[in-house]
Amino acid sequence: MTGEGRSVTLQGIAERLGLHVSTVSRVLNGPADERGRAASGETARRIREVAEELGYRPNPHATSLRTRRSNLVGVLFPRLSEIVVATVYEGIEEEATERGLSTFVTNTHDDPAVQRERIAMVLGRRVDGLIIGDAHLDGAALAYPALERTPFVLVNRRSAADHPAVTCDDYLGGRLVAEHFLALGHREVAVIAGEPFASTGTDRTAGFTDRYRQAGLPLPAHRVHHCPFDTTGGRRAALALLSRPDRPTAVFAVNDLAAIGAMGAARDLGLRLGQDLALAGFNDTPLAAELPVPLTSVRSPMAELGRIAVRQLLLRIAGEKAASQRLHPELVARASTGSALGPPLR
Repeated sequence: MTGEGRSVTLQGIAERLGLHVSTVSRVLNGPADERGRAASGETARRIREVAEELGYRPNPHATSLRTRRSNLVGVLFPRLSEIVVATVYEGIEEEATERGLSTFVTNTHDDPAVQRERIAMVLGRRVDGLIIGDAHLDGAALAYPALERTPFVLVNRRSAADHPAVTCDDYLGGRLVAEHFLALGHREVAVIAGEPFASTGTDRTAGFTDRYRQAGLPLPAHRVHHCPFDTTGGRRAALALLSRPDRPTAVFAVNDLAAIGAMGAARDLGLRLGQDLALAGFNDTPLAAELPVPLTSVRSPMAELGRIAVRQLLLRIAGEKAASQRLHPELVARASTGSALGPPLR
């Protein structure tokens, strides 16, 4: 409000600066990716300064009617309570906010029926596009007819179909763990492989097992154990692997939660991490370095995944082609593999 109690308008800002109202409107209310081109840098700066001084606030409903865009992005994830998912979403929300977009997120619990139901719900909110973080490799839930008319990108996971996806290079991350174990002399190894429907577990496992195969040490089938991506699943898988007579000397868990569950199993079996058993995880969540035995883990650029997914979605919304991107992982060696904390392996 102005000092006289009247709402600040674009016309008022334009008159104060001696500019045409359309110039002011493009700078303050134009599409986020066009605002920098709406006027010269000095003119745009003056417009924003006066708008801030007068307390101008755009009317999102009027803007939506003019542009026929809602400036709303729907986000689907398995569970926002998971630290990896929450960190990816933080990146999405930060980038979206910087670009004048709002987001809302819904959980699907990795259930295909719920996925389809939530996609329909999100589309009913008149979103400009979707960021989908719960894709299954078979892409079944993505074969939703209404999605053919709505821009979307995948994040954190890919599908077998050729949908644009922003992921960590999970295959390379698995290879980094294998290289680390091989350098430490481990020949008898195993994988806690996660859910087979998710590209994260599948690609990380493939990178690890392929590298061991290339070293002439192929893993037998019983050394690859699938389980949920949580501590309970990791604990059960580790107990099954470590209770066998041919116990492995090193275990790769494809996420940190499963690795923490494996730590509990090793403790119960009387195994000392970093001595009797080497253990590595994936994602390098903040907890990894703070555990009683710090966890060797592959660092994934989680927040950056979310930021880039927003940028790729905006390309699709603008009618341009979006490209899949795989971001580079790094392995941080810690005491759980008998390693001193050192520089990341690339």
